[in-house]
Amino acid sequence: MVCGAGLLLVGMGLALGILRNSISQELFNWTGEEEPAGQARAVLQLCVGRLRPQPDTRPDVAIDHANVNPFGINMFLQDEVEPAKREEQIRLVAEAGFHWIRQEFTWEDIEIHGKGDFIDRRNEAAGVDAWVKYDQIVDLAGRYGLEIIARLSNPPAWSRAEGNDAGSLAPPDDVKDYGDFVAAVVSRYAGRVTFFQIWNEPNIYPEWGKAPVDPVAYTQLLCHAFDRAKESNPDAVVLSGALAPTLALSDRDLNDLVFLQRMYDAGAGACFDILSMQGYGLWSGPTDHRQRPTMINYGRNVLVRDLMVQNGDEKKAIWISEMNWNPVPDQVLTQGFWGQVTAEQAARYAPLAYRRAQEEWPWVGVINFWFFKRATDSEQDQESYYFRMAEPDFTLTPVYYSMREYIGGQ
Repeated sequence: MVCGAGLLLVGMGLALGILRNSISQELFNWTGEEEPAGQARAVLQLCVGRLRPQPDTRPDVAIDHANVNPFGINMFLQDEVEPAKREEQIRLVAEAGFHWIRQEFTWEDIEIHGKGDFIDRRNEAAGVDAWVKYDQIVDLAGRYGLEIIARLSNPPAWSRAEGNDAGSLAPPDDVKDYGDFVAAVVSRYAGRVTFFQIWNEPNIYPEWGKAPVDPVAYTQLLCHAFDRAKESNPDAVVLSGALAPTLALSDRDLNDLVFLQRMYDAGAGACFDILSMQGYGLWSGPTDHRQRPTMINYGRNVLVRDLMVQNGDEKKAIWISEMNWNPVPDQVLTQGFWGQVTAEQAARYAPLAYRRAQEEWPWVGVINFWFFKRATDSEQDQESYYFRMAEPDFTLTPVYYSMREYIGGQ
């Protein structure tokens, strides 16, 4: 149906200008492409894709942690110096209707100077309790009815013999040090924070430091953290570290599907409750239904789900840790790694991404918008800055209003 009807619509769109808008919209609903040339190419790719074996997603099985409120958002509350600004962020996010916040509990910002040392002496000789800021974040989330997905990453320099020369995000020399940190966070917030994510994007540079990415080593870290989390709070729910979508096959960056299979081969299936992936659309919209291992689009998680099924993990949900499209200005766009859309497209695409998951992917639970805001505009010269929903001064972008309207209509 997609192939025959799609090719017919492409031809009609070229021939009948009067019908072009409605035909273009229908083609967008299949391809995620806005322009006629992209739509024609995508329809052909969809047709070729139908000749391959189709992904097995097992949509009818009972899936843990899938039937949940899907609306989440990434926040950097730990970077806000003023407590009042943290609360204003939380208030705006709650007012928009979001239910989850994915928030970093940064190891290097909590256990800063040495093992078991939770006093922050970076600015005051006497030091302050490093937990206070994170306690306030947890308090605020509870007050505004939000649940936290705590991302546990960013090791302190003391956890590595090479310090930050190994890379500021490199894993610790001893996974037991990380396990102790996980246990400390899980124990402290038992009954208030239930969901904990172990690392972030271990399959790409620089998230595993300067060493080659290593799915076996990451699995060892994940399994140790899983055990420590469950020992500290049996009700804790563990998310695997979100894998970054990449086509690379190198020691620096390793294809997410290859990395995940090697994790399974190393025994990772017993060490997480929820699989976490990133969900960027990059250069096509959220309605792109092409399933090509050599292409990164919003629907790539279908291939991840198929891989989970092949490894007997069909009863676990996927939670998307980061999802968005980037309205980066032309003057900042250089490499175009994150794609580029207009502010209007970004505002239109985000609700469509949630709608597609709600309608087509019963095995997806939470989808976390990337991201609410940064504390400062120091990264304005970087493409990734423009994923923001709000400016540092709390000026809201169009996608805030489109998401508030969409969530309010559910």
